[in-house]
Amino acid sequence: MSTAMADGRRADGERRRQRVKTAIQQAARNGTAISVSGIARQAGVDRTFLYRHRDLLALIHAAELQPSASDAVVGAPVSLGSLQADLANAHARNTRLTAQTRHLERRLSELLGEQAWRESGLGAPVDREELQRQVCRLERINIELTARLEERDAELEAARAANRELTRALNQNGTADR
Repeated sequence: MSTAMADGRRADGERRRQRVKTAIQQAARNGTAISVSGIARQAGVDRTFLYRHRDLLALIHAAELQPSASDAVVGAPVSLGSLQADLANAHARNTRLTAQTRHLERRLSELLGEQAWRESGLGAPVDREELQRQVCRLERINIELTARLEERDAELEAARAANRELTRALNQNGTADR
């Protein structure tokens, strides 16, 4: 390859590198979302160009992590995954609270019924009352254990999701290294 061709290729590479750096700066200044695809599109280069130049890719990833001026006003960006996780957690909490409310209503009804029964003078035998108390105590324990299990399941699911995300990131980094 002639020196003129090599010089031309180097100059073209430098122009593309400069366009990428300018695109990163403009995106950060404008508060637009920064991603490899978005910067490549804005700079008019192929994504593979960015993956071949690790320093540019590192600049993009660093800019992604920097909060923009609009983030300070609007708040942190919310991903679809985080919204779905929040919704799933809200549904699970709603289900737990509904079950607890039903249990408390049932227990209140039983207590009011027992009180009315005792006040009428027709009270239940002592053995039955003790068994009923034990049943209620065991139901409370069951509800508490079920709630703890649901919380641990939610934590496990969150840990699994984080693990999947980290694995995906590691795989992408491994793919980009090639």
